[in-house]
Amino acid sequence: MDKIRIAIVVSEFNKEITYKMLDLARENTNKQNGVTLRYVCYVSGCYDMPLIINELLKRRDVDAVITLGAIIKGETRHDELIANSVAKSFIDLSLKYCKPVILGISGPDITLQQARDRVEIISSRTVLAAISMTRRLKKLKTQRSGSSRSTEVIM
Repeated sequence: MDKIRIAIVVSEFNKEITYKMLDLARENTNKQNGVTLRYVCYVSGCYDMPLIINELLKRRDVDAVITLGAIIKGETRHDELIANSVAKSFIDLSLKYCKPVILGISGPDITLQQARDRVEIISSRTVLAAISMTRRLKKLKTQRSGSSRSTEVIM
């Protein structure tokens, strides 16, 4: 199986949480055979991620991008606006480049403690999602369309 090359984009906002997410994501990446962490890019906040992701996805040495951030609820609905805008842009970029952009952002509508509680699970799930989606896409791209009437399952 080809080597999988991953980039991580991490928000500096709420770095008490996001830097822990990054440390765990790095550990999880290092435990995986055939997976290389090529880039770690820091951005001010989640809203700033799409520009960096766009540049990373243009690169041939990046198969998937993991995003790490925490959007904490404040006194307004600003967290919902940011989360919705960012998620939509991730989908658009993923489709544009046909590469996975993995949503590893906790929120919206969560407290600081809830974000802390989700650090480990988000960090591990994002790495596994990046790997499985990249493998599935590569398999689908290399598999020839057959005239077979049986159902092909891509796992």
